Amino acid sequence: MKTFNPTETPQPKLHDLLLSSIAPRPIAFVSTSDSKGNVNLSPFSFFNIFGSNPPICIFSPARSGRTGKTKNTFDYIQETKECVINIVNEDMLYQMNLASGEYPKGINEFEKAGFTPLKSDIVSPPRVGEAFVQLECKVIQVIETGTSGGAGNLIICEVVLVHISEQVMDENNNIDPLKMKYIARLGKDFYCRVDSGNLFEVPKPKPSDKLGIGFDHLPEVIKHSSVLSGNDLAQLASVASIATTGDFTSDVSQHQLAKQLISEGKIDAAWELLMK
Repeated sequence: MKTFNPTETPQPKLHDLLLSSIAPRPIAFVSTSDSKGNVNLSPFSFFNIFGSNPPICIFSPARSGRTGKTKNTFDYIQETKECVINIVNEDMLYQMNLASGEYPKGINEFEKAGFTPLKSDIVSPPRVGEAFVQLECKVIQVIETGTSGGAGNLIICEVVLVHISEQVMDENNNIDPLKMKYIARLGKDFYCRVDSGNLFEVPKPKPSDKLGIGFDHLPEVIKHSSVLSGNDLAQLASVASIATTGDFTSDVSQHQLAKQLISEGKIDAAWELLMK
């Protein structure tokens, strides 16, 4: 394993390593306006949600790694303390990429990239009509982490109004992930998409469920199996209890069959097979 000390690694290299490591990242397409009404639109993948009561989103228009200058988005937010976070989907990917260019202050990226501006209900910046989700936000705090190139600027926003297209919702007003056409950012020039081929569910333990036994209570012969992976063992360890009498098999062929049962979600059957 190679080890990199941030204080000894050139900033561009560290930037690439971190962005390729911490991925995929959702993309906030942020619209802002200054005190004179000039509009800016830029994408940021240093972004996520950090609470729902109140609803808080944070994104970071980091300083330029080349010049150390702040981005227009940051400058406009310092003036007005408002923004709209528009969630990027695959249908708008190349337009978003065009808008990411470093256009001079005062240039309207809605016009440059061909996006449809929609009037917001509460804040001044317009929403992106092509986005399925548009979050009107008030900026409640700005945290500058440094003044050198690559330093982050945490824009902490409270979501004051949520707009969601009916196109992506089901009859229960839930979002259908397959209709969202999610796009996420990786390192370098790489992106990924969410579709039916890579979408899957992992049920989360509910508070009402009995806790799983955990790895520390797995039989040693199972825990040190040469066949069962960490993910396999985690699913075996999620059961509330196992038989405490009898031995468990170390037979590789039985472990392989158990692995197949686990992949099919048949955890109880896998446990029965692993018992001698």
